[in-house]
Formats: sequence, C-alpha cells, structure tokens
Amino acid sequence: MAETALDEAVAALMRDTAQRTLLKHYQQLADHHVTAKAADDVVTIADTESEAMLAEGLARILPEAAIVGEEAAHADASVLEHLSDSLCWIIDPLDGTNNFAVGKPPFGILLALAEKGETVAGWIYDPLTGRLCTAHRGKGAWLNGERFTARPSGQEPPIAAISLVFVDQEKRAALLEHIAPHYALVDIPRCAAEQYPRIALGINDVSVFERTLAWDHAAGVLFLNESGGKAARPDGSPYRVDRHLEPGLIGAASPALFDALAERMSLIG
Repeated sequence: MAETALDEAVAALMRDTAQRTLLKHYQQLADHHVTAKAADDVVTIADTESEAMLAEGLARILPEAAIVGEEAAHADASVLEHLSDSLCWIIDPLDGTNNFAVGKPPFGILLALAEKGETVAGWIYDPLTGRLCTAHRGKGAWLNGERFTARPSGQEPPIAAISLVFVDQEKRAALLEHIAPHYALVDIPRCAAEQYPRIALGINDVSVFERTLAWDHAAGVLFLNESGGKAARPDGSPYRVDRHLEPGLIGAASPALFDALAERMSLIG
C-alpha cells in the first residue's frame, strides 16, 4: 500500500476508534470499568475496546501483517514473538491509561508498523486536540499533515523529563545526583504519546526512559528520529522493537542534546 493511502487509512481508523471508544468513556468510567493490571498500572474498558477495534481495522488495512497489542500481549506473552516478523502492527490502544482512569489528560493512541524488528512507520494521536504525528523510516516526519522538524527549547539549562517510575533505587540516586543538576527538571506526563511530541515541539529538550516496551516507544522513537531529533539507547545503538525488554532509552530534540546526556549517563554506568 502506498504511504499516502496507508496514512489516510490509519488516521481515519485512529480518529474513529478514539471517538467510539476512548472519548465515549472519558470521564465516564465506573469503578468496575477499571482493573489493576500490575503495581501502579491499570487497564480500563476503554483500553480493551480500543484495542479490539484497532486490531480489526489494521487487519483490514494490511492483512499480511501480524498484530501485537499491549493488552493481547499482557494476556498471552507469546504474542510478543511476532515483533520480529516480516511485518507487524504494534498497538497501544490507550497510552496514559493512569491519567485516563482518573479523568485527566494527557492520553493518546500509538500505532507502529515494524519490519523484522525495525519500526518503519509510526502514528501518534491525541484524541482531545486532534494532533496527529506521523513518520516513515527514511522519509521524514509530519505534524497534522505538514512536514515537521524537531526544535530544542533554546533554554539553558536544557529542559529534561526524567522518568524514574521503573528505575531501581541505586540508579535513581545516581540520576538525581549526577544528571539532574545539569537540567531544568519538569514532571513527566506518564504518557509517551505526549512525551515524544513535547520533545520534538521544543517543550522539553530531553527525556530518559527506563522501560522501553514496543507499544510505548516504537512510534515515538521513529517520529523523533525522522524529525531531526535523536532517540536511541544510551550507548547510541538503535532502538529495536524485538529487543524492547532491554532497559534504557534517551530521547532528545537534537543529536547534540542526545550526545551531551548520553555522555553524562555513561559516567554513572
């Protein structure tokens, strides 16, 4: 399928799904619509309805592609084996579920298409604002249909959102002692569908992520890289969806900002 036709089909599916599932339930959840999935993590009826609708729609768009959805993988870990398939859809049906569950933004939908473990296309949709970020490997990035280039904030010190949610105590202490003093720290949104656009749009300059699950990061990493920023492992190696259980990822609004942070992180191990 041609890229333009693919983008149009995926965008239409995301908008329709958001309207019929996420926005239908937003600020309308009953207690029985929210279930604990893990420590400090929940799933809602909106997650499951959105994933079902997205999976059905993506299967129609590219029937030859396997599908890895966040909730399907949670129910059956063998689904993750498809991340290295010749073609694979990756679905985060509701990114920022913890925010959504208490009736506040940000939240969004993340979709990616991977080929043998490498992301080749990604889409990030914000249902409340309609913002759509799109990227294709080697072809660039778009924001609401317009070609887009990432921009740093221009602030000094640079603005950093450092996620400590999944960091062990020793590494957390090292980050706060050796990395944080070089940056102006801001709160994380607990939503990759918001964090990656914040980096590219000059709201934040850098982010550090510990957990790097494919549905959270595949689309955002590609969007940032294709827009002229840089997202990669701290050692500079590329992010691959079939190695998403490995910890550690840096996102930056420019290669220079990435290099400066990566060098500092190399000193703390």
